[in-house]
Amino acid sequence: MTSRELSGEYWYCQEHHRVERYEDTDSSNRIGPFGTEAEAARALETIAERNERYDQEDAAWDGDA
Repeated sequence: MTSRELSGEYWYCQEHHRVERYEDTDSSNRIGPFGTEAEAARALETIAERNERYDQEDAAWDGDA
């Protein structure tokens, strides 16, 4: 995607700990893009949930679950 296509998308800024627009966030500090502001606000929770699910899947694959 080009920066023009991402303009206006929602991102979670790890530096400021808030939702920001693409053009307002330094690329090294952003997580996203997200379609809505609410989704971006949950970015860290979404990551934690996915990591937990992946850990469970890995444990099941390894026979530890």
